[in-house]
Amino acid sequence: MLKALNSGGMMPVARNMLGKQRERLIRSRMLSNQGKKEGGEAMTKEAVKEESTKKGGGWWHSAELWGGLGAVAGWGMSGAAIYDAVNGSAEIISPGMTGVLIVYSSLFARWAFIVKPQNLLLASCHVTNIVAQGNQLRRAIDYQKEQGNDDVVNDLYMKAGAVAAGGAACVALGPFAQSALAGANLGVLSTVAAADAGPFTVHFWAPMSKWLISGASFIDLNRPTDKISIAQYTALTLTGLFFSRYALLVAPINYTLCGVNIALFGSSAWHLGRKIKADFVDDDQP
Repeated sequence: MLKALNSGGMMPVARNMLGKQRERLIRSRMLSNQGKKEGGEAMTKEAVKEESTKKGGGWWHSAELWGGLGAVAGWGMSGAAIYDAVNGSAEIISPGMTGVLIVYSSLFARWAFIVKPQNLLLASCHVTNIVAQGNQLRRAIDYQKEQGNDDVVNDLYMKAGAVAAGGAACVALGPFAQSALAGANLGVLSTVAAADAGPFTVHFWAPMSKWLISGASFIDLNRPTDKISIAQYTALTLTGLFFSRYALLVAPINYTLCGVNIALFGSSAWHLGRKIKADFVDDDQP
């Protein structure tokens, strides 16, 4: 039987079939390897293109650079509070501005920790600023007590208690309110509630706390220059300058943060200019 099959040409046919299958397998492997090679080359080209784009964008489009400058300015604000605590009189401390700075740094410490790219240098400077401004507030309260202004001190305590209670309520109830509104299908309201930088996120409230700083500066535009700290307002001016750009380079992009820093830059530069004029220009005139 085997001889018959062999003589009938069945074995050569089988060999041909096996040979064709082997050729298909080899060709398939070659195509697969070529695809992987091309894919790897494409990924490499994409990485090179991305790196080239980054280099082409330069310093103006670097979130790390502007975030670093903002953090340095933030450290300047903390340093200003420490400097004033060592060398400055408690008389020049503004309790209202100091309280606002404590709330502001509390929110921005959290914001800097979760924003993309993460900015740990900025987060650490705001934690330091909370401690420094807290010490400044203590000095201001002690000064008011020494002056016999008990009504002022009691008013400060009441405001601080109200802010603390309100903040705790927002942290505790915020997630439940956001889930309820986002899932209620209320159109724009639900969309805003679920937004990455919406009113239930620190991306919204950190810039809003900065509006309080700008607002305090705008309301007190005629503040006596002898009660203006050059160190503090220099830091605030630089913070406004750097963050107005930085806010447009982070994820999520924060237009509210950009706008408030433009306002902060303007109001702080106004006070700083008045202080410099009073101390270094007007005093030199005969």
